[in-house]
Amino acid sequence: MTFYPPTRDHARDTHPADAYHGAWALLEEREPRRAIALLDPAIDAEPDSASLRTLRAWAYFQSAQLQRAEAELTGLVEQCPTDVWARFALGRVLERQARYADALPHMRLAAVMSADAEHEAGVLRVERRLAESGAGSYDDLV
Repeated sequence: MTFYPPTRDHARDTHPADAYHGAWALLEEREPRRAIALLDPAIDAEPDSASLRTLRAWAYFQSAQLQRAEAELTGLVEQCPTDVWARFALGRVLERQARYADALPHMRLAAVMSADAEHEAGVLRVERRLAESGAGSYDDLV
């Protein structure tokens, strides 16, 4: 059974749980702007919902709205410092902005917390890009 999210006109009347499921489906279909349109009213109704804000951060990232993604993810990491997904995603957003020194601590922490090979590969990638930028290493910057 396929879930079809409501149209933009009905987004304001959508229950936050329905907005979550609809936005998830849209993000899987690579429709981040439609997902954001669905999530914004739900987040207005439930501003402390980490799950809705996480999806909106993912949508911002998919649509290359990197400053908005960074702001959302920073808030999520401040709210829950052990959120591995938010921490790694924040690192990726900073990496996409070529802010390697800012990205590296988040990516290192996510890799340590998760022991995920993708997270470890991200750390190595950012360390390499940081070295290529002439900074040497993150440790040289602090």
